[in-house]
Amino acid sequence: MPRATLADVAAAAGVSVPTVSKVLSGKKHVSAATRDKVLEAVRTSGYEAPRPATTPRVGVVDLLIDGLGSPWAQVLIAGAEKAAARWGFSLVVTSSARPDFDLRRWIGMVRKRNTDGIVLVLSRADQREIAALEELLHVPLVLLDPVGQRDPRLSTVGATNWLGGVMATTHLLELGHTRIAFIGGPLDTQCTLDRYEGYLAAHRTFGIDPDPELTRYGDFLVGSGRSYGAELLDRDNPPTAVFAGNDLQAAGVYQAATERGLRVPDDLSVVGFDDSLLCETLSPPLTTVRQPLDDMANEAVRLVYEELTHPRGPAGTRIELATTLIIRRSTAPHGQKPARRQSVGRSAR
Repeated sequence: MPRATLADVAAAAGVSVPTVSKVLSGKKHVSAATRDKVLEAVRTSGYEAPRPATTPRVGVVDLLIDGLGSPWAQVLIAGAEKAAARWGFSLVVTSSARPDFDLRRWIGMVRKRNTDGIVLVLSRADQREIAALEELLHVPLVLLDPVGQRDPRLSTVGATNWLGGVMATTHLLELGHTRIAFIGGPLDTQCTLDRYEGYLAAHRTFGIDPDPELTRYGDFLVGSGRSYGAELLDRDNPPTAVFAGNDLQAAGVYQAATERGLRVPDDLSVVGFDDSLLCETLSPPLTTVRQPLDDMANEAVRLVYEELTHPRGPAGTRIELATTLIIRRSTAPHGQKPARRQSVGRSAR
């Protein structure tokens, strides 16, 4: 991408957009020379006509996700498969993280199977590419856990990331921690910004100014949690707690702490985000903010179904589902030996 438009074809052929439309629709009153110029411009530009909006339903929803290996993605895909069956669809899953992935080729395959709708789960989503998907396919398009600034024309399903950040940070502040590090995902992802704003809001509520030197932005992978955790823990005045952008980064913080002879939570409290399957396998089990991934996947597929059966017009639907703080054994009062505790939940509602 970017995808060629009618205007691009018209400019290349040296004619007007209505003339291009006449040629592509097979209308008369266009000279043979002009028709040849337009068709040549279509060929060289790679322009593709939109899929007709009246294409019959085939019972297929496509899920395009930029990774398959993380615990978060596995839970989300499993939830989407259940949701597709619940709403009468088969699910086709494609990873955009494959080295050979090409968006234009994928669009071509989706067009051939006449998919009924698309759910996008992308850590990077170019608005021009999303607009091209809408124009080419004429099918419902739902962004799940959207990134970037929200386009009001598109339906989106997400979680209360800001409130999750507030709850995670408040929990640590209530335990007496005042030097709390934040290790987030990429700075240009909306969920990272929302969680960081929640982190700041909790500090403001307690009348504490967080140390800006304790903030890092990574890539939602174990490696960034480990490297930034090491960097922060090696400071002269290290943090006593870390709020990680997701559970994988929290696992990396565990590694950095262990390599320095520190124990979680005796020497360092850690909170993650997502409540993936990883949390119970870590030692100690990880305190985290739970995203309702099953419910998010179900809502995304349901929106596809609703748009197919009850078209709503140009305005998109925004759904935000509640996050929940799940307290396990990776957090403890600052400066105290932790007592053994049961896992409990604190609702975000």
